Amino acid sequence: MEKAEGAFLTISELAGELGLPQHILRYWETRFTQLRPLQRSGNRRYYRPADVALVRQINHLLNVEGFTVRGAQKALADGSGIPSPGVAMATKNGESTLGADLLPRLEAIRAVLAKAIGE
Repeated sequence: MEKAEGAFLTISELAGELGLPQHILRYWETRFTQLRPLQRSGNRRYYRPADVALVRQINHLLNVEGFTVRGAQKALADGSGIPSPGVAMATKNGESTLGADLLPRLEAIRAVLAKAIGE
């Protein structure tokens, strides 16, 4: 059974979705002050949709972009870690989607650069 789009996720559900161990999410809570999931009795964590988006962003910065924890903290604090619209974004099943106009723009840039170096 799959949850609705805006439903809260438990730490095990979120960790499974991202392919990360649960202790990594708990560690990120200590390092990223913006990440504060709801905690119920027995310290059971519930991640709101905003928390899930933040965790995906942290995961992208650390595991895709190659940022250090301190670099990711700085990127999130100054807003440079926020992906802009039309840029590759991870979907629920882990695939990435590109903005419709991004590929032609990248090909145009490649053509300009190839011309500049004389290829």
